[in-house]
This record gives sequence, C-alpha cells and structure tokens, in this order.
Amino acid sequence: MSVLLLIRHGQARYLEPNYDRLSPLGEEQARRLGDYWQRHGAAFDAVYCGPRERHARSSEIAGGVLRAAGRHWPEPVVLAEFDEYPAMEVLNAFLPVLRERHEHVHTLAGAFARADGGPERVQAADRLLREVSQRWVAGEVGSPEIESWDAFCARVGRGLDRVRRDAPKSTRVAVFTSGGPLAAAARLALALTARATLDLTWSPRNTAWAEFLFSGDRFSLQSFNCHPHLEDPALWTYR
Repeated sequence: MSVLLLIRHGQARYLEPNYDRLSPLGEEQARRLGDYWQRHGAAFDAVYCGPRERHARSSEIAGGVLRAAGRHWPEPVVLAEFDEYPAMEVLNAFLPVLRERHEHVHTLAGAFARADGGPERVQAADRLLREVSQRWVAGEVGSPEIESWDAFCARVGRGLDRVRRDAPKSTRVAVFTSGGPLAAAARLALALTARATLDLTWSPRNTAWAEFLFSGDRFSLQSFNCHPHLEDPALWTYR
C-alpha cells in the first residue's frame, strides 16, 4: 500500500495584484510543515508540485528544512494537472450576468465593492466567490473559454492517475497543490457530488494535507485537513 499526501500551499496574497506569491505568514507555515516532518521522521520517495509559484515555493521551503537536516528530498516534478480551478476567471466572467439576474448576488457584489480592506474585504470576497462558483458548478453559467467544473475534476483525476502509475509499491508521495485539487481527490475517493466537492474546497487550511492510500484500483481517503504542525491558531488561514 502506498501513501499520497496532497498539501495545500502556504498563505498567498489573496486580493493583491499578484496572488500567486506566498505571504510572510505563508512562508512560516511551510517552514513549520518541514520542521514537523523532520522531527517526525517523514520521508518521501517522490514529490510533485502544481504549476503555480505558491505551490513550488511551499515545496521549496518545506523540503529545504529536510535537506538542511541531511534528509532526502526528491527534486519536485511539476504537473499542470494539479493547478487550482479557475476561480477568478469564473468570478470575473459570470458576475456581471448573475448580479443582473439575482438580487442576492447584486447585494453581495455591492458589499464587496464597499469593503475598505482587511478581514471585512476578505469575507465579502469569499461570500461573493462562493455564490458565483455554486451557480457555475450547477450549470447556470458557463463558457467554452473557461474550464468547466467537470473538466477541472477530470484534470485532477488525470494527475492522480499519473502519480499512482509512476509510484512503485509501498512508497510515500507528496503533492503540493491548492484546495480545489484536495477536494477533487476526495471526490474520487468518496464519490461526492459536484456541490459537495465544491463546498469542500473551502475547508483546507494553508499547508494542511489530505492523506490517501492507493494500490492498484484502490484509492481511499484516510484523513483531510490535517495540520498538526500549526499548533498556534494564529497560523490558521484559509486564503
């Protein structure tokens, strides 16, 4: 039986012009992750990353802690299949039509526009993105120019197939990615509905992991949103 950890990246710069960079707190979360693995003797036979800077940097920091301690850390392999679903593209493309159709969406958009910054702006953005994403996943809106929810889940499935196919028996694999692929992997293991899968994308804390077991056709979820390395609640973030 082999073990697969899907790890969400450290906190990025949500709502900033370059969201893809880790924040200082995100870098600290990744260091805590590497330190936890080092103290508990974690070892990995293969490491993969999604294509984003936040994925690679999280892997670099956590793996650097292990390498500094003389532990083996494989060179990460980048797999585009572990990219996040196109959340901002969905929001930007479909918000104008949805706010015209639905008073509730119009109200949420206004609250976001009025938010000055800080936690209020983040919460307003989350509520708006959640509402638009739910309607997109339900099929109310869509575009051939934007990856659909089903296509996203299928893409993550192809990435998982690649990782499982390339892994020898009884190995441990780490994949640094985003919250969406963690949920999409859980969907495969638990046969979740599209809506339940989307709802699960909001759950993982930054640098939390989901653990799966796999062998042959078996692919089962062992744990989700694990973050024992984040002992201080001040390190708990979701964006």
